[in-house]
Amino acid sequence: MKMKRELIIGFITGVMANMLGVYLYILAFSDEGIEATLEQSMTEGYFGKIVTLGAVLNLAAFFIYIRKKQDYRARGVLLATVVIGIAVMIRKFF
Repeated sequence: MKMKRELIIGFITGVMANMLGVYLYILAFSDEGIEATLEQSMTEGYFGKIVTLGAVLNLAAFFIYIRKKQDYRARGVLLATVVIGIAVMIRKFF
């Protein structure tokens, strides 16, 4: 039961790190607001690229958990990254 809890904590951390990465990317590189940038990225087809670049923060979370010897949380972050990657691929191709 403890392993499942640790995996879920890691997954939530991975998703939140990705959302924070997207937010920081938009703030750093866009002149428009967050909503306008997200709408424009969906219509012009580069939303997946923004989400993928946002996933870079997952590396930090992953390595922090590895360094602290919290392997199941690190697995959760990795799982979140894979799920987000699959979702981006599905969105792009379908």
